[in-house]
Amino acid sequence: MSFLPDFKLETYFSKWEFNTKFNLCASDTESLDLKYLLSICSKDEKKLWDDMRLGYTETFGSDILIDSISKTYDKVDKKDILTFAGAEEGIYISMNSILSSDDHCIVITPNYQSAQTIPSSICDVTNVDLDSKNNWNMDLGILRDSIKPNTKLISINFPHNPTGKIISQDELNQLVDICRDKGIYLFSDEIYRLMERDKTSRLTQISDIYERGISLNGMSKSYGMPGVRVGWISTKDHKLIDRMEKQKHYLSICNSAPSEILSVMALNSRDIIL
Repeated sequence: MSFLPDFKLETYFSKWEFNTKFNLCASDTESLDLKYLLSICSKDEKKLWDDMRLGYTETFGSDILIDSISKTYDKVDKKDILTFAGAEEGIYISMNSILSSDDHCIVITPNYQSAQTIPSSICDVTNVDLDSKNNWNMDLGILRDSIKPNTKLISINFPHNPTGKIISQDELNQLVDICRDKGIYLFSDEIYRLMERDKTSRLTQISDIYERGISLNGMSKSYGMPGVRVGWISTKDHKLIDRMEKQKHYLSICNSAPSEILSVMALNSRDIIL
């Protein structure tokens, strides 16, 4: 793996995010405050908080956290989920668990930088641009023509960062058919899901409909809790989850105990928060 280049967006944020009077460049919702979250949680959740011990947690995530996450999907079981210290760790571990130097990856662009630079540090990557002159549409013909015999993964991000574009459910289904026909993994960054202006445009989560689909999500955007640093992937490929878990041993090892309980509170109160 080659050395990763500077993460330009995060380098910019490091300099300015907490040193400016008015922040006009944030991509998340207004952050929740602890007092509010504790006011809407259940008595059982409040007891978990009050009785919490500040020890290590399970690598996969606590059972109560994974159970709360699984309820945000239609066809995902607890065994299909692995949690991370933020969605960024999920991107890094996913790409390094799936791709090798002999592989080829397709990334829908523009995109969050790590979605491009991490696979590019591992293997050959083809960027497929959304059409800026046509409502940022995705051309499935161009994407299909970009597939090579060694294409291992296609990476998408809808609702799209940075344009907000949402493809149709029919387009997503066609993309799944393309991937299924070729045995290609489909990595779907769904971190902005639940922030759609029109709920009828909300896409099905990829791990609910494709056996080699990998859904990425977390607490940072729609839940307004970037400070807890909790993210996750869901996939039906349990051999892949096993490889990812072993990579996590070298990185965060486990999540923060307070963050897990706070995430459970928010996930179980999502009808109020969202």
